[in-house]
Amino acid sequence: MFALDNVSKSFGSLQVLKPTTMEFRTGESTVLIGPSGCGKSTLLRVLVGLVGADTGTVYFDGVPITPKNLQQLRQRMGYVIQDGGLFPHLTSRQNVGLLATRLGWDADRVRNRIEELAELTRLPRVALDRYPSQISGGQRQRVGIMRALMLDPAVILLDEPMGALDPLVRFDLQEDLLKIFRTLKKTSIMVTHDMGEASFFGDRVLMLGEGEVVQEGRLEDLIQNPANEYVARFINAQRIPQS
Repeated sequence: MFALDNVSKSFGSLQVLKPTTMEFRTGESTVLIGPSGCGKSTLLRVLVGLVGADTGTVYFDGVPITPKNLQQLRQRMGYVIQDGGLFPHLTSRQNVGLLATRLGWDADRVRNRIEELAELTRLPRVALDRYPSQISGGQRQRVGIMRALMLDPAVILLDEPMGALDPLVRFDLQEDLLKIFRTLKKTSIMVTHDMGEASFFGDRVLMLGEGEVVQEGRLEDLIQNPANEYVARFINAQRIPQS
Protein backbone atom coordinates (compact mmCIF):
# COMPACT_ATOMS: atom_id res chain seq x y z
CA MET A 1 0.00 0.00 0.00
CA PHE A 2 2.85 2.37 0.91
CA ALA A 3 6.56 2.14 0.24
CA LEU A 4 9.29 4.51 1.42
CA ASP A 5 12.58 4.74 -0.43
CA ASN A 6 15.29 6.57 1.58
CA VAL A 7 12.72 8.99 3.06
CA SER A 8 13.87 11.47 5.71
CA LYS A 9 12.51 14.59 7.40
CA SER A 10 14.10 17.36 9.44
CA PHE A 11 12.74 20.43 11.16
CA GLY A 12 15.55 22.96 11.23
CA SER A 13 18.65 21.23 12.56
CA LEU A 14 16.66 18.38 14.15
CA GLN A 15 16.35 15.24 12.04
CA VAL A 16 13.01 13.77 13.15
CA LEU A 17 12.97 10.92 10.63
CA LYS A 18 16.26 9.37 9.53
CA PRO A 19 16.58 7.94 5.99
CA THR A 20 14.02 5.12 5.95
CA THR A 21 13.27 2.41 3.41
CA MET A 22 10.32 0.13 4.18
CA GLU A 23 6.88 -1.09 3.06
CA PHE A 24 3.37 -1.15 4.52
CA ARG A 25 1.56 -4.14 3.08
CA THR A 26 -1.97 -4.07 1.69
CA GLY A 27 -4.61 -5.50 4.03
CA GLU A 28 -2.32 -5.38 7.06
CA SER A 29 -2.83 -3.45 10.30
CA THR A 30 0.45 -1.78 11.26
CA VAL A 31 1.02 0.06 14.54
CA LEU A 32 3.78 2.62 15.04
CA ILE A 33 4.76 2.73 18.70
CA GLY A 34 7.28 4.59 20.79
CA PRO A 35 7.65 7.51 23.20
CA SER A 36 6.93 11.14 22.39
CA GLY A 37 9.44 12.60 19.95
CA CYS A 38 10.50 9.30 18.41
CA GLY A 39 9.24 10.21 14.91
CA LYS A 40 6.11 8.08 14.68
CA SER A 41 3.62 10.91 14.04
CA THR A 42 6.00 12.55 11.57
CA LEU A 43 6.24 9.27 9.65
CA LEU A 44 2.44 9.04 9.51
CA ARG A 45 2.13 12.64 8.29
CA VAL A 46 4.72 12.00 5.60
CA LEU A 47 2.66 9.02 4.40
CA VAL A 48 -0.57 11.02 4.21
CA GLY A 49 1.17 13.97 2.56
CA LEU A 50 0.69 16.54 5.32
CA VAL A 51 4.48 16.85 5.62
CA GLY A 52 6.79 16.68 2.64
CA ALA A 53 9.88 14.49 2.84
CA ASP A 54 13.29 16.15 2.55
CA THR A 55 14.82 13.18 0.76
CA GLY A 56 13.59 10.03 -0.94
CA THR A 57 10.25 9.01 -2.42
CA VAL A 58 6.96 7.87 -0.92
CA TYR A 59 4.93 5.46 -3.07
CA PHE A 60 1.20 4.88 -2.66
CA ASP A 61 -0.19 1.75 -4.34
CA GLY A 62 2.89 1.72 -6.57
CA VAL A 63 2.62 5.39 -7.59
CA PRO A 64 5.18 7.96 -6.41
CA ILE A 65 3.48 10.76 -4.48
CA THR A 66 4.22 14.17 -6.00
CA PRO A 67 2.78 17.65 -5.48
CA LYS A 68 0.80 17.22 -8.71
CA ASN A 69 -1.00 14.00 -7.73
CA LEU A 70 -1.13 14.41 -3.93
CA GLN A 71 -4.65 15.84 -3.78
CA GLN A 72 -6.05 13.04 -5.95
CA LEU A 73 -4.23 10.29 -4.06
CA ARG A 74 -5.29 11.65 -0.67
CA GLN A 75 -8.91 11.02 -1.63
CA ARG A 76 -8.00 7.34 -1.29
CA MET A 77 -6.61 7.83 2.23
CA GLY A 78 -8.65 8.23 5.40
CA TYR A 79 -7.02 10.20 8.22
CA VAL A 80 -8.09 10.30 11.88
CA ILE A 81 -6.53 12.45 14.60
CA GLN A 82 -7.06 12.83 18.32
CA ASP A 83 -10.52 14.14 19.34
CA GLY A 84 -11.75 13.90 15.75
CA GLY A 85 -10.25 17.15 14.47
CA LEU A 86 -13.72 18.39 13.52
CA PHE A 87 -14.65 21.84 12.24
CA PRO A 88 -16.45 23.44 15.20
CA HIS A 89 -18.83 25.53 13.04
CA LEU A 90 -20.18 22.48 11.19
CA THR A 91 -22.54 19.81 12.49
CA SER A 92 -21.39 16.21 12.64
CA ARG A 93 -23.30 15.48 9.44
CA GLN A 94 -21.70 18.44 7.66
CA ASN A 95 -18.23 17.45 8.88
CA VAL A 96 -18.62 13.91 7.56
CA GLY A 97 -20.10 14.91 4.21
CA LEU A 98 -17.95 17.96 3.50
CA LEU A 99 -15.43 16.50 1.07
CA ALA A 100 -17.96 14.28 -0.71
CA THR A 101 -20.17 17.33 -1.28
CA ARG A 102 -17.23 19.33 -2.63
CA LEU A 103 -16.45 16.45 -4.99
CA GLY A 104 -19.95 16.65 -6.43
CA TRP A 105 -21.81 13.79 -4.76
CA ASP A 106 -25.56 14.32 -4.92
CA ALA A 107 -27.49 14.89 -1.70
CA ASP A 108 -29.10 11.43 -1.61
CA ARG A 109 -25.76 9.67 -2.03
CA VAL A 110 -24.20 11.77 0.73
CA ARG A 111 -27.13 11.18 3.09
CA ASN A 112 -27.21 7.43 2.48
CA ARG A 113 -23.46 7.08 3.01
CA ILE A 114 -23.62 9.04 6.27
CA GLU A 115 -26.47 6.86 7.54
CA GLU A 116 -24.49 3.74 6.62
CA LEU A 117 -21.42 4.99 8.47
CA ALA A 118 -23.42 6.07 11.53
CA GLU A 119 -24.70 2.52 11.82
CA LEU A 120 -21.22 1.08 11.27
CA THR A 121 -19.64 3.29 13.96
CA ARG A 122 -22.64 3.09 16.31
CA LEU A 123 -23.03 6.87 16.41
CA PRO A 124 -26.45 7.88 17.78
CA ARG A 125 -28.48 9.52 14.98
CA VAL A 126 -29.28 12.49 17.22
CA ALA A 127 -25.57 13.36 17.25
CA LEU A 128 -25.48 13.85 13.48
CA ASP A 129 -27.17 17.25 13.63
CA ARG A 130 -25.28 18.54 16.65
CA TYR A 131 -22.08 20.55 16.68
CA PRO A 132 -18.82 19.08 18.03
CA SER A 133 -19.12 21.05 21.26
CA GLN A 134 -22.54 19.46 21.84
CA ILE A 135 -21.43 15.82 21.74
CA SER A 136 -19.07 13.71 23.86
CA GLY A 137 -15.40 13.05 23.16
CA GLY A 138 -16.16 9.47 22.17
CA GLN A 139 -18.86 10.63 19.77
CA ARG A 140 -16.52 13.23 18.24
CA GLN A 141 -14.01 10.48 17.58
CA ARG A 142 -16.69 8.33 15.94
CA VAL A 143 -17.58 11.28 13.71
CA GLY A 144 -13.89 11.64 12.85
CA ILE A 145 -13.76 7.97 11.87
CA MET A 146 -16.89 8.39 9.76
CA ARG A 147 -15.32 11.34 7.96
CA ALA A 148 -12.17 9.31 7.27
CA LEU A 149 -14.27 6.46 5.81
CA MET A 150 -16.68 8.65 3.82
CA LEU A 151 -15.00 8.18 0.43
CA ASP A 152 -14.33 4.46 1.08
CA PRO A 153 -10.54 4.92 1.13
CA ALA A 154 -8.04 2.18 0.42
CA VAL A 155 -6.19 2.88 3.68
CA ILE A 156 -6.97 4.55 6.98
CA LEU A 157 -4.25 6.30 9.00
CA LEU A 158 -4.83 7.10 12.67
CA ASP A 159 -2.69 9.38 14.84
CA GLU A 160 -3.31 8.45 18.50
CA PRO A 161 -7.07 8.52 17.86
CA MET A 162 -8.04 7.47 21.39
CA GLY A 163 -5.35 9.18 23.43
CA ALA A 164 -7.71 11.81 24.89
CA LEU A 165 -10.53 9.44 25.88
CA ASP A 166 -11.25 8.05 29.32
CA PRO A 167 -10.60 4.29 29.76
CA LEU A 168 -14.19 3.02 29.41
CA VAL A 169 -14.95 5.13 26.33
CA ARG A 170 -11.59 4.14 24.88
CA PHE A 171 -12.30 0.44 25.44
CA ASP A 172 -15.65 0.61 23.64
CA LEU A 173 -14.21 2.55 20.72
CA GLN A 174 -11.28 0.15 20.38
CA GLU A 175 -13.68 -2.79 20.15
CA ASP A 176 -15.82 -1.03 17.54
CA LEU A 177 -12.85 0.19 15.50
CA LEU A 178 -11.37 -3.30 15.27
CA LYS A 179 -14.74 -4.62 14.07
CA ILE A 180 -14.82 -1.86 11.44
CA PHE A 181 -11.34 -2.78 10.19
CA ARG A 182 -12.31 -6.44 9.95
CA THR A 183 -15.68 -5.75 8.34
CA LEU A 184 -14.30 -3.39 5.70
CA LYS A 185 -10.98 -5.26 5.32
CA LYS A 186 -9.07 -1.99 5.34
CA THR A 187 -5.34 -1.46 5.40
CA SER A 188 -4.64 0.56 8.52
CA ILE A 189 -1.65 2.35 10.06
CA MET A 190 -2.01 3.60 13.63
CA VAL A 191 0.24 5.69 15.86
CA THR A 192 0.09 5.02 19.60
CA HIS A 193 2.34 5.00 22.65
CA ASP A 194 0.19 2.36 24.36
CA MET A 195 1.38 -1.25 24.21
CA GLY A 196 -2.06 -2.69 24.93
CA GLU A 197 -3.51 -0.80 21.99
CA ALA A 198 -0.62 -1.90 19.79
CA SER A 199 -1.24 -5.54 20.70
CA PHE A 200 -4.97 -5.19 20.11
CA PHE A 201 -4.75 -3.66 16.63
CA GLY A 202 -1.39 -4.58 15.17
CA ASP A 203 -0.69 -7.42 12.77
CA ARG A 204 2.76 -5.82 12.75
CA VAL A 205 4.26 -3.43 15.29
CA LEU A 206 7.06 -1.00 14.44
CA MET A 207 8.98 0.40 17.42
CA LEU A 208 10.56 3.77 16.64
CA GLY A 209 13.36 5.51 18.48
CA GLU A 210 15.18 8.72 17.61
CA GLY A 211 13.73 8.83 14.11
CA GLU A 212 14.25 5.26 12.99
CA VAL A 213 12.66 1.82 13.27
CA VAL A 214 14.57 -0.06 15.96
CA GLN A 215 12.50 -3.27 15.91
CA GLU A 216 9.47 -4.72 14.14
CA GLY A 217 7.29 -7.79 14.44
CA ARG A 218 4.46 -8.99 16.63
CA LEU A 219 4.30 -7.22 19.97
CA GLU A 220 4.98 -10.57 21.63
CA ASP A 221 8.30 -10.70 19.76
CA LEU A 222 9.29 -7.28 21.07
CA ILE A 223 8.36 -8.26 24.63
CA GLN A 224 10.11 -11.62 24.60
CA ASN A 225 13.13 -10.65 22.49
CA PRO A 226 13.75 -6.90 22.64
CA ALA A 227 16.37 -5.81 20.12
CA ASN A 228 18.19 -3.53 22.53
CA GLU A 229 18.03 -1.77 25.89
CA TYR A 230 15.87 1.02 24.47
CA VAL A 231 13.11 -1.41 23.48
CA ALA A 232 13.37 -3.27 26.78
CA ARG A 233 13.09 -0.04 28.82
CA PHE A 234 10.03 1.13 26.87
CA ILE A 235 8.30 -2.22 27.37
CA ASN A 236 9.18 -2.47 31.04
CA ALA A 237 7.95 1.05 31.70
CA GLN A 238 4.43 0.04 30.60
CA ARG A 239 4.09 -3.28 32.39
CA ILE A 240 1.46 -3.54 35.07
CA PRO A 241 3.09 -4.48 38.40
CA GLN A 242 2.17 -7.93 39.64
CA SER A 243 0.77 -8.26 43.17
